[in-house]
Amino acid sequence: MDRDLRAARELAADLAVRAGRLQLERRDTLKVGAPKAHVNDVVSDVDIASEKLIVDALSEAWPEDAVQAEEGHGREGTTGWKWVVDPLDGTRNYISRTGPWSVCVALYHGDEPRVAVVYEPVAGETFSAVAGAGARLNGEPLTVEGGPSLEKALIGVSFQPNPATKERAGKVIRELLPRAGDIRRLPAALNLVYQAAGRLDGGLALDTFLWDIAAGALIAREAGVVLNDYSTELTVGAAPALWEELRAAVTI
Repeated sequence: MDRDLRAARELAADLAVRAGRLQLERRDTLKVGAPKAHVNDVVSDVDIASEKLIVDALSEAWPEDAVQAEEGHGREGTTGWKWVVDPLDGTRNYISRTGPWSVCVALYHGDEPRVAVVYEPVAGETFSAVAGAGARLNGEPLTVEGGPSLEKALIGVSFQPNPATKERAGKVIRELLPRAGDIRRLPAALNLVYQAAGRLDGGLALDTFLWDIAAGALIAREAGVVLNDYSTELTVGAAPALWEELRAAVTI
């Protein structure tokens, strides 16, 4: 493995901030395109411009690396390294001005995440991690310890808004909400990094894509959040003392 991971993190963080600034600057003039997979799967011209900004710069720095990106600016690679990019996680929040969103960049070596950045433009917060070297928020270390019981816990919930997943999510929430302290619906990446920062005690995400969780999951794990062997079907995370109780309460 031949890569300066801290340099990769610095570049990813710089690109995420640049994309976030573009999103803030163009929010009043954005144009919403046709839905993608379903009527609630929206995309704007700002999503596409943000992805191009990030992928073009990564391609210039590491032209032989693979790229997997939500809006289609991907390519095959020859190095064994792959960048996973979600240029705007939470597009519906961004367009409607009803909640937070983030820019996500992760670097994989084979099947293993090695570098992650999640940037929240409105708050100006950069969450990042290098595998084995811990997680940080604006340069300061993040560490998760302990955790409350489920009846006191604040749980993040994320899910794709397609009809089948909404039905499954409704069942999960109906079972979980009476037992939990409260829940918050968030885009998947922020769900995970808010766990890393201790703002949420736990969280779950249903039917995500790799770009939704790749960066956030590494940051959460490096901060000490306990995660299942996360997949795009179901990701469950929690502070250590809450983990077993939350995982037992989530059935799909």
